[in-house]
Parts: sequence; structure tokens; C-alpha cells
Amino acid sequence: MKVIFVRQNPEYKEKAIKFFQKSWSEISPIIYEDCISNSIAAEQSLPQWYLLEKDEEIIGCAGLITNDFISRMDLYPWLCALFINEDYRGNHYGELLINKAKEGTKDSGFKYLNLCTDYIGFYEKYGSNISNKGIILGKKNPEFIRLNFKYFYAY
Repeated sequence: MKVIFVRQNPEYKEKAIKFFQKSWSEISPIIYEDCISNSIAAEQSLPQWYLLEKDEEIIGCAGLITNDFISRMDLYPWLCALFINEDYRGNHYGELLINKAKEGTKDSGFKYLNLCTDYIGFYEKYGSNISNKGIILGKKNPEFIRLNFKYFYAY
């Protein structure tokens, strides 16, 4: 089992783009192509994109980004796009990607790793807590919506 930091392993760029596009098909494919391609030589520490490889097969992904399509631009970085192939779920593989994002958060000098999700129960097992609210960008009715922003202590 290996967590791959795409920026440090640019030979994985095309695999990363394809895996993220397939895993998050509701997001326009050009978004991941552009984000991942431009992250390789980025001067700043963010964004960061990770793949999880088992027996030479990509089985998971996650990202560390500056904003996750929400109104709270004052909070960053954000864990995004965490995904494990269905056949491999239930084995704590997501934790490997979460830990890599925590490491990237700390190495970049940030104290917290943020997460916007409505999936309650999973992330709490890995040290998160609910603590804030904001507006999800792009919603038809942009009223103030309670979100589950979670903070991971990165230190």
C-alpha cells in the first residue's frame, strides 16, 4: 500500500487526472485536469493531490486545497475529494489519505485541516469535530446553510 503525492511523482499526473475524473464524475472533468496539471509546478504548497495505490492499482484519492466551493474563504486548507473504490472500502484505507493530508497541512505551516461534508460519522473516527457553518457556492437558493465543517488538529 502506497500513498503517492502527485507533485513529487509527476509521472502519476495522467493517472491522477483520470482517477479523480472517474471518481467524481459530477464535477466537470476539466476542473481536475487543470487543477492537477497546474499543481505540479506550483510555487505555493497548495494544492496537493494524493493517490492510494495497492498492488500497482490506484484505489483511492484525496486532495488538499485552498477552498472547497464554499463561502468560508477565511478557512484553509481543505481536505477534498476523498474517495476509495467500493471494493476496498471498510479497510481504513481512507485513513491513509487523511493522514497524508494532515501531514501536508502541518508541513505547509497550517494548524487545522478543514472539511466540508454532510457525511456524519466517518470523519469523527479520525479526529474531526463539527464547529462552523457557511454557504455552499452554486446553490440555487444561497441562504445561509448549516454545514458540517470539521477541524482536524494537524499538530
